[in-house]
Amino acid sequence: MPIQVVNGAILTCPFGVAPSTFVVTPENRVLSGNQPAANIMDFVPMKNIMPFGMCTTPSNPTVASATAAASGVLTPMPCIPVTTPWKPGAPTVLLGFIPALDNTCTCQCTWGGVITVTSPGQVTEMIP
Repeated sequence: MPIQVVNGAILTCPFGVAPSTFVVTPENRVLSGNQPAANIMDFVPMKNIMPFGMCTTPSNPTVASATAAASGVLTPMPCIPVTTPWKPGAPTVLLGFIPALDNTCTCQCTWGGVITVTSPGQVTEMIP
């Protein structure tokens, strides 16, 4: 069963070298497991989705530039996520009139990474 994602969840990107901690601000005014609960619009880089350490994909312009400067040797650069809303969301659970975010949702980074929820930040609040 899907689990509601909350503040403090752990996210991963296949092109990042480290996991990231998800930040949910309390605008929705909904708590789950004593933490602010997320909806699919909680995807803002550097507000909700923090960097994944270094980025390793050549589709990221900074990585491509650094790799070219290193004569083609892949050169990771600091991750600055550029993301789209989470999909698909929980259609039967709305937070602020927007589908809730559960641990099965993914978020696309412009540079090609698919961000996933490794740990939802809680284990008790199931979504029907």
